[in-house]
Amino acid sequence: MSIEDPGFWRHKSLAEMSEEEWEALCDGCAKCCLHRLEDEETREIYFTNVHCRLLDTRTCRCSDYPNRSRRVSDCVTITLDELKDPYWLPATCAYRLLAEKKPLPDWHPLVSGDPDTVFTSGNSIGGRTICEDEADDLSHHLIDWLR
Repeated sequence: MSIEDPGFWRHKSLAEMSEEEWEALCDGCAKCCLHRLEDEETREIYFTNVHCRLLDTRTCRCSDYPNRSRRVSDCVTITLDELKDPYWLPATCAYRLLAEKKPLPDWHPLVSGDPDTVFTSGNSIGGRTICEDEADDLSHHLIDWLR
């Protein structure tokens, strides 16, 4: 990746970002790949430790990113429209933070300059989840360690 403006997220709106800049916002935590439950009355989100079958848990990246939406019917592609109400995204998600006019955390690779800070800061799901193919009822897999 060769983004010309290393601090682009500080002065560009989400709508002004190039595709490369948009994709660079993803810190690789893979929290968005976790299954979640929602209380429809309160809109409160409950995360589980169950990840999508396409997640490569070694890299915390989708193993078939270009085809994910075709292969996984409920995979959500984050768009500007989705970010009008990003309550369902993890609180640390860069897309949500920027949509809410909040700064990126110090551990985010764009801020730290180091792609490993998402792991060393404890913000990656790596090593703490199970595949949806191995999970039973999602309500048995609720977690409280998600930051």
